[in-house]
Amino acid sequence: MILEKEKYPIGKCNISDINTEIINKAIEDIKQFPIKLQMAVNHLDDNQLNTQYRKDGWTIRQVIHHCADSHINSFIRLKLTLTEENPIVKPYYEELWATSIDYVEIPISPSLKILEGIHERWVKILENLNKVDYDKTFIHPEKGDVYSIKQHIILYAWHSNHHLKHITNLIENKNWAIS
Repeated sequence: MILEKEKYPIGKCNISDINTEIINKAIEDIKQFPIKLQMAVNHLDDNQLNTQYRKDGWTIRQVIHHCADSHINSFIRLKLTLTEENPIVKPYYEELWATSIDYVEIPISPSLKILEGIHERWVKILENLNKVDYDKTFIHPEKGDVYSIKQHIILYAWHSNHHLKHITNLIENKNWAIS
């Protein structure tokens, strides 16, 4: 039970029963994520950034780089879904990506910049979608699952808050907050 809470500190994502209020809240969460992440990590040193948020989990550095890459992929999936009929999106192997040199050795500032830029563009599109756009779909080939844009919005708002909570829980547990 403790491991489950460490893996999913805000619970698992629910992409059913979506309404306009939930979508608007999710878009606001996506909009605020880069700012909240920057505020959470801007005072951390390299040793702190290289700390795993849980046993057998990624370091804070890896989580930040993962968020940048994941959100780039999400943005591309959104654009494909808006411009193609039910596209099949390309999966990526996040566990392998997390071991690459850019995840473990470079500063977090490039990924924070990516998140700031991607989210600005992403939110501009999300805030201008209509009801027809929300129901457009893509296929994720790993399981053959079909996702609508509205489900994808909810998933990535959750993804943002999920990883932010990993980081802020560690900061609080280690008492690394700014004094």
